[in-house]
Amino acid sequence: MDSAPLTRLGGAARSTVRAIEDRTPADRDRAIDGLRALALLAVPTGHWLLGGFTLDGGGALHNASPLTAIGALAPASWVLQMLGIFFLVGGYASVLSFRRATARGGSAGRWLRGRLVRLGRPVLGVTAVWAALLPLLFALGVPEATLRTGATLVIQPLWFVGVYAVITALTPYCVRAARRMGAWAAAPLLAAVAAVDFLRYGPFASAVPPWLSLLNLLPGWMFAYQLGVSWGEGRLGRRGGWTLLLGGTALFAALLVFFHYPASMVGVPGQDRTNSHPPSLLVLALAAAQSGAAVLLRDRLARVLRRPALWAPVVVVNLSAMTVLCWHQTAMLSAAVPASFVGAVPGLTVAPDTLGWLLARLAWLPLFAVLLVVIGRTTRRFEEPWTGVTRLRRALAAVLAAGFAAFALGLA
Repeated sequence: MDSAPLTRLGGAARSTVRAIEDRTPADRDRAIDGLRALALLAVPTGHWLLGGFTLDGGGALHNASPLTAIGALAPASWVLQMLGIFFLVGGYASVLSFRRATARGGSAGRWLRGRLVRLGRPVLGVTAVWAALLPLLFALGVPEATLRTGATLVIQPLWFVGVYAVITALTPYCVRAARRMGAWAAAPLLAAVAAVDFLRYGPFASAVPPWLSLLNLLPGWMFAYQLGVSWGEGRLGRRGGWTLLLGGTALFAALLVFFHYPASMVGVPGQDRTNSHPPSLLVLALAAAQSGAAVLLRDRLARVLRRPALWAPVVVVNLSAMTVLCWHQTAMLSAAVPASFVGAVPGLTVAPDTLGWLLARLAWLPLFAVLLVVIGRTTRRFEEPWTGVTRLRRALAAVLAAGFAAFALGLA
């Protein structure tokens, strides 16, 4: 067997690693990038592992969760739910970026517009592409129910972008709070979520309207972001890290054992309570523990990422952050939809209710990852500035995106 192609591939990989290392500024905070990459990769891994499909008599796919039948998987969601880390790192990076922008004489409004445009381009891209794909797939024989399932999965992670954009807009206020109160600026957000949880789960729950839970949406996800801003301002150190780690762990255990919060960090079909939509106090407890661990392990992680072979993948993931977020469900659907025409395929179209399904799904994960890389090679251009794109084409993309959103949300 000729080993020359493998040798060339190895040489190319080594050259890429060296190039990335050489282009990395000496003062780059590798630990923060490493934490962001870890949180990013947890999103597709969690969705691919904790989400499945069932196949109806007409050959259409419907969403299903292995957590419904395999309750022992719930602790996996404690590890894979890393949005707390993502918001923590987001707050840290935002305050540094905001500080640099204002030091150069830029306004807060201009800084915010730049951040929002970078978030919005990939979202507009994925929704516009899917809007164009829907009629084509339907014409090729994909059932409408499958298309609605797919649209729901694609749009589901994008709620994060909207919440993150709103919280990013509040960065100047978070900075002021951090400078005045340090890490304690996050405490009122924790108290607000606790108060709402007491109302919706406590003795007055029957008299509380369902919409009250939505009040947790902003403070629930802003908690870790505020901690990140305080960290970036130098107001959260090792002592605070230990407080967050131990206090968050103790609160997490108490909520599970004494207050009977659902064990899963993601929604489980059939359960009347959910921790993540909107976030409950359990989510904040986990975010506190994760944030404390991140603060304490920062220096050690930075040292590990001094190795070029470990640093290069972190850079690649960070450069493709929004691509990973926007297109990972499409990668899974690229395998599941064709399989639905075959019939019962373990790990893809078979109901996720046995350990056998779990083992089969684990075997499919590398294929999902390869498909995401292939798709990302084309779609990553949506993360870059849309130079040369006319206003007419941007308006068309917006119309297509709105149509897809209406379809995914059941409005059309």
